[in-house]
Amino acid sequence: MGVKVAKFGGSSLADADQIRKMAEIINADEDRKFVVPSAPGKRSADDMKVTDLLYQLYNGLINMEDITKVFTLIYNRYVKIKKDLGVKTKIEDELEKVYEEAKCCDTPDYAASRGEYLNGMLIADYLGYDFIDAADVIFFDSAGNYDEKKTMSVLPGALKLHERAVIPGFYGSIPNGKIKTFSRGGSDITGSIISCAADADLYENWTDVSGFLMADPRVVENPQKIDVITYRELRELAYMGATVLHEDCIFPVLEAAIPINVRNTNKPGDAGTMIVPEIESSKMSNRNITGVAGKKNFTVITMEKSGMNAEIGFGRKVLGCLEKFGLSFEHMPSSIDTVSLVLADKGIRGCIEQLIDELHAVCNPDSVEVSSNMALIATVGRGMIRKIGVSAKLFTALASKKINVRMIDQGSSEINIIVGVENDDFEKAVRAIYNALV
Repeated sequence: MGVKVAKFGGSSLADADQIRKMAEIINADEDRKFVVPSAPGKRSADDMKVTDLLYQLYNGLINMEDITKVFTLIYNRYVKIKKDLGVKTKIEDELEKVYEEAKCCDTPDYAASRGEYLNGMLIADYLGYDFIDAADVIFFDSAGNYDEKKTMSVLPGALKLHERAVIPGFYGSIPNGKIKTFSRGGSDITGSIISCAADADLYENWTDVSGFLMADPRVVENPQKIDVITYRELRELAYMGATVLHEDCIFPVLEAAIPINVRNTNKPGDAGTMIVPEIESSKMSNRNITGVAGKKNFTVITMEKSGMNAEIGFGRKVLGCLEKFGLSFEHMPSSIDTVSLVLADKGIRGCIEQLIDELHAVCNPDSVEVSSNMALIATVGRGMIRKIGVSAKLFTALASKKINVRMIDQGSSEINIIVGVENDDFEKAVRAIYNALV
């Protein structure tokens, strides 16, 4: 017997019918010993995710607004799941506790985490599994960063006390015992942490799609599915907008080399996508690329200065300016006398003018040029390094559609090629690249 960790997303647990599907999946394989649930997601297009309702509840409480309607929606949602599943957990008492304790919190983390907590209690009851509160086994430091050392000193031993258990996703606790959440979608990270602590053979991530697609189906019609992808490729695609998995969920399983299988709760017979550490050359597909992904709304600040390459410490000065404003850069292509900072618009909103003034004062450039409305598109593939003409096909495809390329950035690993285009050309550019290379 092996050990599998099964994480289920919100759409997979939106109501009692979906939870029954989840239970069938769990019971079909005795190796599925640890279950990591998300909060209930949308039941239909016009429905709301429970996590969004919980954020509304918290905001209403701190602003002293009438939250009767939103709390009733949350309350009724869980009570209905309990009734439909026929379980005995006193979820009503837990809901009243959430209402009272959320009033005393200075951050929304406690309220937001209760979606997973309450769903986990109901699911544990329905499956007949033990329930482990994530706050007791997953830890953050006082600055709010995931504390791997403390977690791994407690979690493996805790899991060994339970043959089968449900551990809610998305949250843990800080040293003072208060609840701290990961960023949205963080249940994927919890599943990865549990997999590492359990020394799992496989981390299954069950969602509402049968794996990763080679492009966003909202942009490219009927994109092909990715059967196998490496950790590195996944990181590149997830960072650039592919949203099936949280981009940080790779890290906990990376060192342990635990594969991840993305599966479809509604189509459990589909093989999904396998995410693995490496793929042997002999087993690589003949595809030129693995996938295409991208995001809009970036600004590029280009500085020119004669002799920049010979000025010791120039790069440090540039990065120091970003650090002063709490900014990170997406990319930083450079030449002998120029350097460009590619920054997300949401980060520099409200401080762009001050940042430029700081760059002038600290770096003393000959000129500074600001270009906005840029989209970044990453073409990712472990096999590109061995394929002749991939770049030629990519740029020929963009030229044929009269798309102006404003930036090119390719890492030394040659696993991806990133191009910058106008926001308005984004969808057209993605389709052009996909059609040329797939």
